[in-house]
Amino acid sequence: MTRILVIEDNRDLAFGLQTNLEIEGYEVCVAGDGRCGLAAAREWSPELIVLDLMLPEMDGFRVLKELRIDDVQIPVLILTARGEEADKVRGLKLGADDYVTKPFGLLELLARVEALLRRSGGGEQEEPQVESFGEIEVRRDSRTVLRQGEPVELAPKEFDLLVALLRHDGAAASRLDLMREVWGYSAAVVSRTVDTHIAELRRKLEASPANPRHILTVRKVGYRLER
Repeated sequence: MTRILVIEDNRDLAFGLQTNLEIEGYEVCVAGDGRCGLAAAREWSPELIVLDLMLPEMDGFRVLKELRIDDVQIPVLILTARGEEADKVRGLKLGADDYVTKPFGLLELLARVEALLRRSGGGEQEEPQVESFGEIEVRRDSRTVLRQGEPVELAPKEFDLLVALLRHDGAAASRLDLMREVWGYSAAVVSRTVDTHIAELRRKLEASPANPRHILTVRKVGYRLER
């Protein structure tokens, strides 16, 4: 099982990352500060590190620098604050392999994790690039959707929400899960946003949006996709 080390001091964010990475089949270890993260990287030998730059005890820049001084070539995905261009550049110069800007959508982070693991030869996860249900075909690589062979125009977040439902593979996904996976950890997103996007997906993909066959409501929970 592919091992991923998450070094992040925000407990809610770390918990969300751990939970969703484990759902994807990864083994995950979480460290809440830079010193613990550096020790875990040396002792646990993960295949990939998700590293926040703003950490207590020892910041992410120092952790990254120490790893590269030790010639540890584990791929590192750094988490940077929005608009901090200098942090991105500094992190990449110190040897980071990629970055994601907070707040981020979980699908974006998972895609970057998978890409880094493929490049390093450490990935075990390979998502199908084409999936279908009913009359609908979803192509992840080109971010396109076909209905009875005809293209359907989806907004970017509508597509991400559809992929998130597919990822749950028929299981119920709560509104909170979907908010985290698609919109990231933004306080500006409310559950009504999910409902509105679900309504649009039904309008565009269901034969009868008022009586959907595939994008179903799970009462008091959220939604699921019935193939």
